[in-house]
Amino acid sequence: MCLYDLLLVRMTANALLHALVPLVDDLARDLAEGERYRRLLEAVRTLVPCDAAALLRLDGEWLVPLAVDGLSSDTLGRRFKVDEHPRFQLLLQSDGPTRFPAGSRLPDPYDGLVEGMEGEQLEVHDCLGCVLRVGERPWGLLTLDALEAGRFSAHDLDALQAFASLAAATVSVADRLQQLASRASDEHQRAEIYRAAAAEAAPRPLLGHSAVIRRLLDEVRAVGASDLTVLVTGETGVGKELVAQALHAASPRAARPLVSINCAALPEALVESELFGHVKGAFSGAVGDRRGKFELADGGTLLLDEVGELPLPVQAKLLRVLQSGQLQRLGSDREHHVDVRLIAATNRDLAEEVRKGRFRADLYHRLSVYPLRVPPLRERGRDVLLLSGAFLDENRSRLGLRNLRLSAEAQAALLAYDWPGNVRELEHLISRSALKALSRQAKRPAILTLTVADLGLEERHAAQPARAHDDPAAAARVSAQPLKQAVEDYQRSLIAAALRRHGDNWSAAARELGVDRANLARLAARLGLRPAASEP
Repeated sequence: MCLYDLLLVRMTANALLHALVPLVDDLARDLAEGERYRRLLEAVRTLVPCDAAALLRLDGEWLVPLAVDGLSSDTLGRRFKVDEHPRFQLLLQSDGPTRFPAGSRLPDPYDGLVEGMEGEQLEVHDCLGCVLRVGERPWGLLTLDALEAGRFSAHDLDALQAFASLAAATVSVADRLQQLASRASDEHQRAEIYRAAAAEAAPRPLLGHSAVIRRLLDEVRAVGASDLTVLVTGETGVGKELVAQALHAASPRAARPLVSINCAALPEALVESELFGHVKGAFSGAVGDRRGKFELADGGTLLLDEVGELPLPVQAKLLRVLQSGQLQRLGSDREHHVDVRLIAATNRDLAEEVRKGRFRADLYHRLSVYPLRVPPLRERGRDVLLLSGAFLDENRSRLGLRNLRLSAEAQAALLAYDWPGNVRELEHLISRSALKALSRQAKRPAILTLTVADLGLEERHAAQPARAHDDPAAAARVSAQPLKQAVEDYQRSLIAAALRRHGDNWSAAARELGVDRANLARLAARLGLRPAASEP
């Protein structure tokens, strides 16, 4: 071994020690799961300098990102199906770290997702990764990517191999702490809310890292394990049905059916038959006996969506079923006993409906044993980017693209928008924008970047009604600006506020904003906040 190699080995050993010591200390510390994973990625990037790193957990046939550093924020909302990504397949099958050089013909899942890059050909040129094992089973993957060919060397493979054991211990500790927390609560609260979809028809999980969503998930876990009737409230499009599905999944009835009925979509004459069933001859067209939704949900859960639309006569019969568990099919005198856990959902203020005489007070109190409010998207901060990532990935697969991403300006525009239609509006906007952007391409691209123009939020901002909590003066100032200028002003104010909160600590501000420090410095320089050369 030559002197150069000896020096390199010594430098690698020192770097490894520098990276591992904080992680060893972290094993004994009580850290939030997200913070533990963030520190793990920070350590590996110290050991092996790269443009991006990610930690992904294997969940059935999917890989779910738990933490990313240097990748677009919406990556956390994506889910990678293993059999669609040959690089991930090879990493999971390998015993040690694997490097994919620039000449590899295998598509990289992160092409287009590395931060600070614009244009269409945003490809990773050097990549390495390794499987993390807990016991004998593969737990997930640790991946590192570089935009320069030849960035990684054999010494980096050795360093990652040494790092992998402690990384596996870190994720094992996080799993063990989560298991202990689950055992401390009621047995039924251990049901997973974030259950991976085993098939395309499986319901979407509740996605979000914001404080309001974490509180909602805590409540879902707590009340889900009980048999209490829950009234789920919130604006149109916030995901009330997903909350109902999560409540059912967390309950002792999870193995039984969840039956849903949209009360607003039924003609008034059919509501009673749909809920309680009917017998042959009960009305014109009743050619046979038919069970209603209550009987179909026996032993499980019944979701009454848009319950505020129920006619008053049906409300009285519903109240009787809730009180006694007995129902009669339309046209029959025979009573049927049902055991149903009821969840009701509405975008109306039912207390106000009671005051106006449009909803029965006794039924309202029966339904709102445990009221659960789903927050609107405008209260969820950067969750909009996480949700965008999930919708981008769905459309990427549907359109046959290698990747579908948002430009930095498009991300800022999504964060600045008020979302009157909430998550449903965001989902439709991403789908529509992807089709619009693809239709304008002369040649079908492998990687498609959605811009502010593709989103068309300028027109939506102009048509968006003012809200009572808005500052009229601020709204007037924004509306008088072009959208690009408004977005830049918004970015500038966010960065300045984060720097004030952290005493001009750029690393801490970058972590809060969810971006790489170098990319934050470049963006700040472009916005006139600080020259790029003065980046700490």
